Amino acid sequence: MRISDFIEKKRDGGEHTEEEIRCFITEMVNGNIPDYMISAWLMAAFIRGLNHSETVALTAAMAESGDTVDTSRINGITADKHSTGGVGDKTSLIIAPIVSCAGIKVAKLSGRGLGITGGTVDKIASIPGCKVELSTDEFFTAVDKIGMCISAQSGNLAPADKILYALRDVTATIDSIPLIASSIMSKKLASGADCIVLDVKCGNGAFMRTVEKAAELAGVMVDIGKSNGRKMCALVTDMSTPLGLAAGNAPEVKEAIDVLSGKGPTDTREICLEIAAQMMYLSGKGELDICRAMAEEILDSGRAKAKLSEFIAQVGGNPEVTEDTSLLPTAENVISITSPRDGYIESINAEMIGRAALMAGAGREKKTDAVDPAAGVILKCKIGDKVSAGDILCNIEASDKEKLSRAREFADSAFSFSDSAPTKKPLILRTIY
Repeated sequence: MRISDFIEKKRDGGEHTEEEIRCFITEMVNGNIPDYMISAWLMAAFIRGLNHSETVALTAAMAESGDTVDTSRINGITADKHSTGGVGDKTSLIIAPIVSCAGIKVAKLSGRGLGITGGTVDKIASIPGCKVELSTDEFFTAVDKIGMCISAQSGNLAPADKILYALRDVTATIDSIPLIASSIMSKKLASGADCIVLDVKCGNGAFMRTVEKAAELAGVMVDIGKSNGRKMCALVTDMSTPLGLAAGNAPEVKEAIDVLSGKGPTDTREICLEIAAQMMYLSGKGELDICRAMAEEILDSGRAKAKLSEFIAQVGGNPEVTEDTSLLPTAENVISITSPRDGYIESINAEMIGRAALMAGAGREKKTDAVDPAAGVILKCKIGDKVSAGDILCNIEASDKEKLSRAREFADSAFSFSDSAPTKKPLILRTIY
């Protein structure tokens, strides 16, 4: 197949065959297609679109372009969850222990944070001693021994996605649902789980700003997974305000431990229980209401907290952190943002809080940036809370004092107020099977 013919076909609105797509991906990964030709195809695909068959074929070819996780060596059903990003999203540290306590294996490969979106791997790395880059044997040993493991994904997992994503970022072809869906799902398929629950965020702190676009993306990803033999569910959840109270790495680990200890914010608890229940439901543990009750019992009994402690010890960390969160890194410098007036918290802009945490050192602007594990933003209020002038709205924490002033500018603009209590939005907006 000539690559110029492949580009021309999509430029003119034609439909690619599975064989053509596989050939294109193989040649691209092997370095036989120059960037300008890949970029030309991306623009053609962006303008003309990809239909369901093309999107499924592209995803499968990308998933098979590098390393894959062979979960057949795991005894039992495997389940995974994926979030499309967000501010304060520490859910994997809570959900994986709950689900593994239900007898379902969670073999999860996660990424690092970039921009305002945090990464689970960075959160685990903030726990003293924890190893996040595990060998294949170490990874499967942990899954076999304790029923769960979260590790940094292989550098050769879906390498086709890395090539396409880098070019999409500089060719104005990011905002394409088929291309976004294939990017996310190629890595999920390569990770090998039998059952996958997607948490698709929408709002100002998410890539998808509206419920409708988020639901469209969720539906495409669910269809891709089902077409590749996976049991799938997607939740569309609100990310117009941060999840929970903490945005950062060690601060989010602390909040996760609080939730596992029967404390912590109710929104974090709610979404974790729902995703865990959906994972258990897809894995055949019973009807959804039974799975919800099971997830709640596991969480409230303390078994999930003990499972997280077991996982931390398994990957070389200090398990005592689950009983004493003061062992986590703490920032030396703290400034407070205070309320300028009496009233009710009408909104807390997730993007602005995320940018404040990023400026404090909790995230990366470039992949090569170092992360301050102690940095972050700790909210002292939620939407609907009544505040008085001078009350603390949030604390910004950082090891580098000079970063606090930059972070403050964003946090200052995150809060809006009203004279009456606002109507609270639901956290889970759609459920798609």
